Amino acid sequence: MQFSDILQLLTPFDLGAALFIMVVWIGIGARIENASAKTPSVSVLMKQYRRDWMKEFVTRQPRIFDASILGSLRQGTTFFASSTMIAIGGGLAVMGNADAVASLAEDFNISQAPAIVWDIKIAFVLLFVTNSFLKFVWAHRLFGYCSVVMAAVPNDITDPAALPKAAQAAELNISAARSFNRGLRAIYFAITALFWLLGPVALVLATLFTLSIIWRREFNSHSRTVLMQTQPKAG
Repeated sequence: MQFSDILQLLTPFDLGAALFIMVVWIGIGARIENASAKTPSVSVLMKQYRRDWMKEFVTRQPRIFDASILGSLRQGTTFFASSTMIAIGGGLAVMGNADAVASLAEDFNISQAPAIVWDIKIAFVLLFVTNSFLKFVWAHRLFGYCSVVMAAVPNDITDPAALPKAAQAAELNISAARSFNRGLRAIYFAITALFWLLGPVALVLATLFTLSIIWRREFNSHSRTVLMQTQPKAG
């Protein structure tokens, strides 16, 4: 069966809903990461706090506290990377038994689409899950780079290399956090994409619901209000 034949099995509403979630996923990510200085997102606000962390790190003795924080961040990325690997394996297993999924859908009067349609929908979910896995793996590696650079920061504040190296560590930490946040958003939308199994209308409604949750957490949450109280320079 050719690709064009497969697409014909999907209704225009299905294709429109799939395009909609992709646009929302990319759009909200761009909005969060490039928020204006007047209305910064939580992710943007945290950039300055990470830079402030590395400035304090230079003079903190001993530095066990900083190592502990970084270790916790790496453990978080490891947990999510492992979880997404399991999800990918489970998704592939379901794709290998799509006939059973199609039969179950018919029993519940959800759809009478052929098995290949269910494979497409599950593969669509795996697209987000795979993206999140790659983001978490890269975030884990960047946090590792950050730990090495932090170890290279001189203990003497008067050393001219201390602050520049701390600034390098901060930017690596920011890059790692950006990749981690992208991985989390991909998980949100992977869960959302599961609603396509119930039909295009369910997918659109779930996408709008997910968008509202992400928007509130980044731009209208209590945590953002707390972070804004000290008004760090966003960027």
